[in-house]
Parts: sequence; C-alpha cells; structure tokens
Amino acid sequence: MKFQYTNDAFESEFNYGKLVVSGDEEKGFRPFQLMVSSIAVCSGSVLRKIIDKQRMTVEDLQVEADVTRDPERANRITKIKLHYVIKGEGLTEKKIEKAVELASKNCPMAQTVIDSVEITETFEIV
Repeated sequence: MKFQYTNDAFESEFNYGKLVVSGDEEKGFRPFQLMVSSIAVCSGSVLRKIIDKQRMTVEDLQVEADVTRDPERANRITKIKLHYVIKGEGLTEKKIEKAVELASKNCPMAQTVIDSVEITETFEIV
C-alpha cells in the first residue's frame, strides 16, 4: 500500500477505488473511524458466515459500534462495544450466542487489537 499526502489528507488507490484519510472529517475518513469500521465489519462478516454454515437464515444483519476513547492517552481507542441486530428464521438465543463467541475468536481485525482494546459483543434477534 502507498499513501500520498495531498490537500491535508492521505490518499491511496485500491481496486475498489480511492481511499482518503484525514484527521479532518471534512476532508476524508478519520483513522479511528476506519479502525472501528474494520473491526465491526470483519466481526459481522465472520458472524454471518458462521450463521450461514449453521444453516440459519439471516434476512438482515446490522452492527452498531459504540467507541470509548481516552483523551489522556492521545485519544486512543480503549473500548469498542459491538451490538449485532439480527433478523431471520430459525435463530435461537443459544445458537447465536455460540456463533458470536466463535466469530470473535476468528475475526483477524479484532484479534489484532485484542491485547490493547477491550471489545465486547452483544446481540438481539428481531
């Protein structure tokens, strides 16, 4: 990956398109947004694959992320609470609970920060 500084932001080209990252939300995605997005989407994607393999039907899956940052330590991310809202058929609390536990162990992004960011996960079936 290569990032070029242009107009108060870093830009990079990927197969899907251009990524613009800046500390200024008016000029690009903020770095913490990308980190939280990576963890939330990775976790949600792994969860979806596990649910599919367990032959449960998912009509809709949303991931809500609540972030806690520490202003005393360079505004670092200290906690991420992920809440999955799952709609489908054949979903049971017990099966989804096990799927969430398995997903957290198999998400590479979450595992990368596991020793520095507290990640908690909850879910609701609608």
